[in-house]
Amino acid sequence: QVQLVESGGGSVQAGGSLSLSCAASGSTFSINSMGWYRQAPGKQRDLVATISRLGSTNYADSVKGRFTISRDNARNTVYLQMNSLKPEDTAVYYCNAVTWGGVDDWGKGTLVTVSS
Repeated sequence: QVQLVESGGGSVQAGGSLSLSCAASGSTFSINSMGWYRQAPGKQRDLVATISRLGSTNYADSVKGRFTISRDNARNTVYLQMNSLKPEDTAVYYCNAVTWGGVDDWGKGTLVTVSS
């Protein structure tokens, strides 16, 4: 099993930047892809970005060109740099890890609030 702990959430004004981190522990050797999802109040949890162990990335259209996902395999950590933030980016951001066997693990989430 993999444990995930997010950090870096907070409040920022529109146009600002925030950086999120997610540190994995436990059976980290089993992790294939890692990523970030977000859930706004009253809405479903949606994909933000994912990154494979080899560095292939995938982004939601709504964040392309503004957010950057990166990964440090030696530190078992995934990052999300968020620039040009908009009020609609306000959500709880969850770290996700998918093992080679297809098992999903989730962090507890970190709140990002963007004010206009």
